[in-house]
Amino acid sequence: MTHWIADNYPILLALVFVTIIFRLLPKVDVGHDKRYLRRRVLNWLPLGLTYAFLYMGRYNLKVSQYAFEEIAGPDGSPLMGNAGFGIIFMVGTIVYGVSFLINGPLTDRLGGRFSILMGAGGSLVMNALMGLVSLTLLKHGPLAESLAANFIPVFSILYGINMYFQSFGAVAIVKVNAPWFHVRERGVFGAIFGILISLGIYLAFDVGYSILGGMGLAWVFFMPAVLLAAFWVLDFLYVRNSPSDAGLGDFNTGDATSGDDGPRLGARAVFKKMLTNPIIMTIAGVEFCSGFLRQAIMQWYGSFAKQTDAVLGLKSSFVNENWGLMLFFAGVTGGMFAGTISDHLFQSRRGPVAGLLYGVMLVGAVVLTFTYSTPIVGWLVVFMSMAVIGVHGMLSGTASMDFGGTKNVGIAVGIIDGFVYLGTGIMSLTYAIILPKVELDAAGKIIGAATDPANWRAWPIAMIPLAAIGFLLALRLWNAKPKPKNA
Repeated sequence: MTHWIADNYPILLALVFVTIIFRLLPKVDVGHDKRYLRRRVLNWLPLGLTYAFLYMGRYNLKVSQYAFEEIAGPDGSPLMGNAGFGIIFMVGTIVYGVSFLINGPLTDRLGGRFSILMGAGGSLVMNALMGLVSLTLLKHGPLAESLAANFIPVFSILYGINMYFQSFGAVAIVKVNAPWFHVRERGVFGAIFGILISLGIYLAFDVGYSILGGMGLAWVFFMPAVLLAAFWVLDFLYVRNSPSDAGLGDFNTGDATSGDDGPRLGARAVFKKMLTNPIIMTIAGVEFCSGFLRQAIMQWYGSFAKQTDAVLGLKSSFVNENWGLMLFFAGVTGGMFAGTISDHLFQSRRGPVAGLLYGVMLVGAVVLTFTYSTPIVGWLVVFMSMAVIGVHGMLSGTASMDFGGTKNVGIAVGIIDGFVYLGTGIMSLTYAIILPKVELDAAGKIIGAATDPANWRAWPIAMIPLAAIGFLLALRLWNAKPKPKNA
């Protein structure tokens, strides 16, 4: 029993933490009865866990890099070094962002239930294919040699298609939940959204590294595919687009399209409406910065710790060995803080919360530039992650519902999340160019410029201008609130 607890204490800590957080989340009473609340949980819980497993099937690419960067290709260089990862991740994130031009209108027309089934189904197939490619690469023969020689293009294509299906997840979870939550409840739902994102990050990193060490490289991709298949079935059985679809009564949610009984606008008209809405576009600008900053920390701290380990000794640090758990705690804390003060201190305004958290990000980025090679670096980036995940949950997960409205939230969140991943794509390209190159010696050990912390200074410096821009844009949202049609 003691041995089992020692092996699984991070999971136990996470479960205890989530239980405490759920109990501490303040309740907002807008008149729902107990039957409604029970059915709503049955709706958002499988949907939210599917979203978490989509994250697991998205960020497992970073986990796989830890194995691929120690496998030499035909020219002796790693199959996936820093530049290779940056290229593959950039392709995936750009595909993800552009996909919203298609998937946002599709979701508004066909519903969030359709989209979560599409996203989970497509992603499980693509993860299974990436697992098969990984399995083949570890064998000898002409096919393995051909895949190794063309590894970056092959994985870029597979990961790009995976990210197309992944893009259904964000619009699905917001589209489905918009009719189920009143504006006054959505700040707290933003906290729940942040918890689900954080759970997915934990599954991708810490559980992913455990799978890599215990089951092998291919299972880093196979396991999310298996879990997504199981939750595809649960979503099919339980997720419904609105309370009325579940046999309950719909209600006025108080968002931007509440009271709008006119005909549904076409996709082109809604896009024009959203793209000319200064609040939506300011949120998109803030989230562009969030996309850069969130992934600059999440995707590169582990590589920095591993590649500079001979000098800094960070690879075996508590933060690095429990990176997913630390991001989980950061995300849950950031989501709870943002959601609670938005609904209870700022009268359901999202701008003040984003401004405060971006102030934290800006100060953190400046401090990180001078301390990134010291022992506090791990805890500092965890604190910064708390701020940026809180902003992301509050704006992409909540403000998109408020200002897009129940009718148009698919396109609204598509535009906003598209900017998030445009920022991530710029981040990937930037770091693929400015970060040091990974080299291997004859024994497969990492050597060269990547092992010197001095060559990583560009990592924190690149965050400062994005944090400053995000902070200034967030201040412009300070007094923004949705105006229902029947106000």
